Amino acid sequence: MRRQFDHPETSAISWQVLGALWPYLLAFKRRVFWASVCLILAKVASICLPFLLKYVVDALDAGSASEAASHFASLLLMPMALVVAYGMARFLNVMFNELRDTLFGRVTEGTMRSVGLATFQHLHRLELDFHLDRRTGAVSRDMERGITAINSLMRFMVFNIIPTLVEVVIVVGLLWINYGWPFALTIFLSVAAYIFFSVVATEWRTRFVRKANLADSKSNARAIDSLLNYETVKYFTNEGYEAERYDRALEEWQDAKRQNRLSLFALNGGQALIVALGTTTMLAIAALGVQDESLTIGDFVLLNAFMMQIFIPLNFLGFVYREIKGSLASIEGLFALLNQPVKIDDPAGAPALKVPRGEIVYEGVSFAYHADRAILHAIDLQVRAGETVALVGASGSGKSTLIKLLFRFYDPVKGRILIDDQDISTVTQHSLRAALGIVPQDTVLFNDSLGENIRYGRPDASDEDVLEAARLAHLGDLLAQLPAGLDTQVGERGLKLSGGEKQRVAIARTILKNPHILIFDEATSSLDSRSEQAILSALREMSSGRTTLVIAHRLSTVVDADRIVVLQQGRIAEQGRHEELLRKQGVYWGLWQAQQHEPEIAKQDP
Repeated sequence: MRRQFDHPETSAISWQVLGALWPYLLAFKRRVFWASVCLILAKVASICLPFLLKYVVDALDAGSASEAASHFASLLLMPMALVVAYGMARFLNVMFNELRDTLFGRVTEGTMRSVGLATFQHLHRLELDFHLDRRTGAVSRDMERGITAINSLMRFMVFNIIPTLVEVVIVVGLLWINYGWPFALTIFLSVAAYIFFSVVATEWRTRFVRKANLADSKSNARAIDSLLNYETVKYFTNEGYEAERYDRALEEWQDAKRQNRLSLFALNGGQALIVALGTTTMLAIAALGVQDESLTIGDFVLLNAFMMQIFIPLNFLGFVYREIKGSLASIEGLFALLNQPVKIDDPAGAPALKVPRGEIVYEGVSFAYHADRAILHAIDLQVRAGETVALVGASGSGKSTLIKLLFRFYDPVKGRILIDDQDISTVTQHSLRAALGIVPQDTVLFNDSLGENIRYGRPDASDEDVLEAARLAHLGDLLAQLPAGLDTQVGERGLKLSGGEKQRVAIARTILKNPHILIFDEATSSLDSRSEQAILSALREMSSGRTTLVIAHRLSTVVDADRIVVLQQGRIAEQGRHEELLRKQGVYWGLWQAQQHEPEIAKQDP
């Protein structure tokens, strides 16, 4: 069962993400184990350093009569041996830390890759409504920031916070045993005050981090949305309006960053004060001990070294905690995406769709995008195997909705859809969509080569297959004019091609896919009359022997259909062949008459 996370914009930060990341860590448990071993060895070497330094100083202090110094000097014969031991300990500390980072690097990168891939795949599983409601730029930003934050969280949490706290406990114990409770208590109270202040202050400033993240996503989404609609902006000369809206988003981001910066100043100042008071108190007690000869110079150096050794990582601990809180806020956004419920999902153990004939049946299908506005009302429609059926009607009559339901982008509110007697809600969506091929009205291409955009219909197709599909889609003349041929880059969303050229690419892509059932959604709407006739001829060849659904606005393109289904306000008003419907002089006849008079009206229009 998936853990549920609220989006960080609306909830307090939750530490549940650590549990959610744990399964990804377990995939690298051997590396985590050896990295932990290296971490422990590095800490042992680190704690030995101040003691070795003390013995070196006492051995070199000619005026010291310390029993401990004399004992170790005689044991190791000369102070240089202690210096060598100190150097070795420092070297081992660095090397074990480097080994730890090297081993754990694979864990971090592997986890980032796994979570990123899981989120990407999950986004593709989500229903169309989710992608219509969420802005692509904001979703992309949440993914990017969340995946990057995993690196910070994993490294800081696993190899900084816990080891530093363990080191503090060990040092407090050693000081208590060797120097008494005043020194141990001073370090303990300093560390406790530092951690308490850091936690409280960081919790206080978390809302500023979240606000800055939200403003960052908003400004990014505003920029991407505007740039994706570059042509529309130009058509309406709204460059200034777009710049003003983007600047307002940037202003919100700037204010959020200013609040974030001021809160960080307050946090750093308080931490610095605690460190200064703790260090001064410790060294003052040690200095008094040296004066009354209860401590040696070596002891003073040891205590100073321990203070530095504790407070340097402790100071880093404050930064780490702030980073972790920021990372948790970012990762929550990522897991909010990953845990977005899938409304259109395959049933457990769903079989693949089998299409021996290609018959489509709509049984009492009703549908509404919103509860207060029904789109389809009890549609009963049978499309026989190999039949070409045209769906016509005014805008908003439900033509495109029938196709979206067939692709299972939505599920009917009532009724069901069958393909060869199989309810499409009981089979896998992958097999369903693999059996369907569509030439959409609005063709959006990837920012890649012309050939790769055609090959998208069947990624494993050979170059010869791609060329043949291009020929059948009447792209031969275009390819002859392009110096790079199929290697020509089409630009963002195919902006380097005309509407008609993009539509031919869509046709070629569908020809290459070679599906059982074909759907043409205004497939010739962007073509001139001459090209339209050529494409219609190709589409007839392509649809021969296949079940075909055609959505058409221009009725002249579907006069040869086996059957024309006329939709009106979400209901089937009438159906039949072109000649039959004209004889009835019903809804279709009215549409036909209106389109026949369009050229005359256009001529009269000044």
